[in-house]
Amino acid sequence: MKLIHKLKQFEKQIVYLRWVTGGAYGKLQYIGEDFVEFQVLDTDEMEYVETVLINSQLILEMIAGSTDIARIVAEYSRKLPSF
Repeated sequence: MKLIHKLKQFEKQIVYLRWVTGGAYGKLQYIGEDFVEFQVLDTDEMEYVETVLINSQLILEMIAGSTDIARIVAEYSRKLPSF
């Protein structure tokens, strides 16, 4: 199984993604056969600061479950407006 097929299970979720030239927390917006659309999340401001298109062959690792990610999701959820 290729990594790109496994990444499709985490589409639209907040993860830590590391690729050849960098790494960041953010949301996997779209997983295609040849690229991944990744929205980078500024962990200080809890806002999406940029969208990165990454060649899928350059992705080294993805972390979906950790205490850091749980903290980021909790802080981001706290900033959402309440109805």
